[in-house]
Amino acid sequence: MLEVLGHEHLDDLFAHIPESLRPTAPLDLPPGRSEDEVVGTLSRLAARNRTDLICFAGGGAYDHYVPAVVDAVLQRGELLTSYTPYQPEVSQGILQVLFEFQTMICELSGLPVANASLYDGGSAVAEAAAMACAITRRSRLVVSQATDAPTRQILATYSHPHGRSIDGLAVDTTTGMTTITDAVDDDVAAVVVSQPNGFGVIEDIRAHAEAAHAAGALLIVKLEPTAVGLLATPGSQGADIVVGDGQALGQGLQFGGPTVGFLACATDHARRIPGRVVGETVDITGQRGYVMTLRTREQDIRRERATSNICTNQTLCAVAATVYMSWLGPQGLRELAVGSLRRTHATAEHLAKVDGLELAFTGPYLKEFAVRLPSADVHAVVGGVCDDGYLIGPVVDDPTGDGHLVMVAATERRTTADITGLVAALERQLADQR
Repeated sequence: MLEVLGHEHLDDLFAHIPESLRPTAPLDLPPGRSEDEVVGTLSRLAARNRTDLICFAGGGAYDHYVPAVVDAVLQRGELLTSYTPYQPEVSQGILQVLFEFQTMICELSGLPVANASLYDGGSAVAEAAAMACAITRRSRLVVSQATDAPTRQILATYSHPHGRSIDGLAVDTTTGMTTITDAVDDDVAAVVVSQPNGFGVIEDIRAHAEAAHAAGALLIVKLEPTAVGLLATPGSQGADIVVGDGQALGQGLQFGGPTVGFLACATDHARRIPGRVVGETVDITGQRGYVMTLRTREQDIRRERATSNICTNQTLCAVAATVYMSWLGPQGLRELAVGSLRRTHATAEHLAKVDGLELAFTGPYLKEFAVRLPSADVHAVVGGVCDDGYLIGPVVDDPTGDGHLVMVAATERRTTADITGLVAALERQLADQR
């Protein structure tokens, strides 16, 4: 290889790498191991994971029940090994599933066009922001400070290379809702809010839409999809682009992933949609068929002209979400939301009576809420509660600028005994702190 390339030494291949970036000593790595040794080491590490914790954690990942039918369908070989359906004549099954996924996302979002999924909720927000900047030809974004921190970090990472600026919308420290201010003016491409927001509080989407549209900006809503079992769809309230994470749609917690993102928009913006869209058509015999459509080749081969460089999707996770939504149906989705609402409010009522703990906000909430521990080491309390068998969190910044808050969520899976146990565990931990 060196001879063909016209080099004498291996180091010549790396001459273009600055000296400051090259290692000055051998890497400090242990010697290689056999396959048996590696499997044993990984098994011991995996055994350290706890699977017995009762989950009251929120922050975008929720412990919903995943029915057996989801895994049963996923394990079918034609779905488990599915790949990009470039040849529709041999890919009708997976194309139809993705078409159904898009249809269901349209129904959840209240918008007419959806793509065949994205990586996760955070990347979906970033892709929506790129769409908005391309549509409006503006480069300033206004993002609610009540949007979860990981999503804001992802958005900043995506935006920086393109020179997009990001400003924040403040949070009302009493209600926990995003404040609608004059920060939205005529150079803003999009306003980004979550429904419910990162503190679990339900936002006034219609008011945000009116403020954004008055300035010629788009409204992007990051939606927790099970919320529309009780709440109006964002699209019906004026949202231009609706995105979110499908973790709650049959994905399970899975120690943090994988999951699936979704994006829906108005028909006028369909040509800017990232990734791919599956469409329905008929063949030469008049039979119904499915094909990939509106998939611009610029995303593959002419990167400098692309709105997005995402050319793939989370097919297997999208299949799981489709099976789960089909299993639930509209009535099941409402029952799921009602069940979570009742258990979350019961949990909040019990925790509000715990000495040394207070609910952080007065705004309405659906399936999670924030608590404040004014005189306690928040991280120590969360760790102690975990040792007692209960998972709460994440720990988030307090918008008052004074300390941290802890998120608590209660899905339809939580029982009265679970709630009583969590209350007792928190009382013990706070008493130990005192």
